[in-house]
Amino acid sequence: MISSKNTLQVHEIYLERLAQQDLKRLSPKYFHKIISSIKALAEDPRPPGCRKLFGSKNDWRIRIGDYRVVYEIDDKQRIINIMRIRHRREVYR
Repeated sequence: MISSKNTLQVHEIYLERLAQQDLKRLSPKYFHKIISSIKALAEDPRPPGCRKLFGSKNDWRIRIGDYRVVYEIDDKQRIINIMRIRHRREVYR
């Protein structure tokens, strides 16, 4: 009998200083939604609906209502670096 273990490979999540500042400015309504979405990235760094940012090698974004979370994935070291959390009007400037 061959047994296989399901090894869940989880990414570590880091917040850049700007992303931390962005989180502090959010309303409680969006804060909790965004935090749960960021935590989910640890298990699935490319969830359904995520988009790769044009012109970059490892930058992605997820959409949470009117907000966007821009992050970088390093699959080799299993790290996700959250760069910005901004309203859709401001995030790409």
